Amino acid sequence: MKSKFRKTPWLFILACMLPAIILTFYFIIWPTIQVMWLSLTNARALSYFDAEYIGFKNYTSMFKDKRFVQALQNTLKLLAAAPIITISCSLLLAFMVTQSKLKERGFYRTIFFFPSMLSLSVISIIFSFVFHPRFGLLNGILGALGFEDLANHPWMGDPKTALWTIAAAFIWQSAGYFMVMHIAAIDGISAEIYEAASIDGAGPFRKLFSITLPLIKNIVGITFIFSVSGILDASFTLSSVMTGGGPNGASTVLLSYIYKQGITNGEYGYAMAITAFTLALAIGLAAYSRFVTNRNEKID
Repeated sequence: MKSKFRKTPWLFILACMLPAIILTFYFIIWPTIQVMWLSLTNARALSYFDAEYIGFKNYTSMFKDKRFVQALQNTLKLLAAAPIITISCSLLLAFMVTQSKLKERGFYRTIFFFPSMLSLSVISIIFSFVFHPRFGLLNGILGALGFEDLANHPWMGDPKTALWTIAAAFIWQSAGYFMVMHIAAIDGISAEIYEAASIDGAGPFRKLFSITLPLIKNIVGITFIFSVSGILDASFTLSSVMTGGGPNGASTVLLSYIYKQGITNGEYGYAMAITAFTLALAIGLAAYSRFVTNRNEKID
């Protein structure tokens, strides 16, 4: 064992790892430590270097802040709906593309994947026109179909629908990206299994729920975690560009509220407390999703 240990080029391995370790510490670990520390202080824009330790007052103040509670509720609504719909749509698209006998399958893959190549700012501008009350695409289609009551509806200006316009933009932008991941997983399933199912008289939906989903559930669990983190990140840009957080905070999310408190109001300590809470929320949701996936594996 000693001879093998001496022959191993440990110095070379450490030298290769050192740049990554330094960058990880400088750009991830150290900023996280600073966030945790500032969240326990009364740091402000004009008194950043004179900040005093105040313990957990920022954290207790959060849940007394009606605007924070509203932003948290909006974020939880998005987390409850957008990832599930996104993954469901991506699975359906992946199954349709892989199981269809069309010669244009490669073309459809490209078309479905294309929105994920656009920046979130571009997506936000596109959907701002889609949901525009006067000349938007959605209202134009509704008017052509005879739904006159909805043809002039201000989707982004209505507190009941503003948040869901953000969800729609995210689903359209990310479903194709996760579709590609699911296609790669489905391609790994033996074609003989589907052929045997066809001989037994199984239809497309039976194949989807009895063969495809059970065999790629691990990948689905991973894409669901990616989708949860994606909506947390994307909601800031989508909310800022499409609705500005309005009307009356109906589409404000946690990240946009952090920006308002930290950059606009200069309340650094309070903003860092919300940041730490959001980080803990994201880690908790990812851990829970992974736990459910692992538990299902053990049951099987």
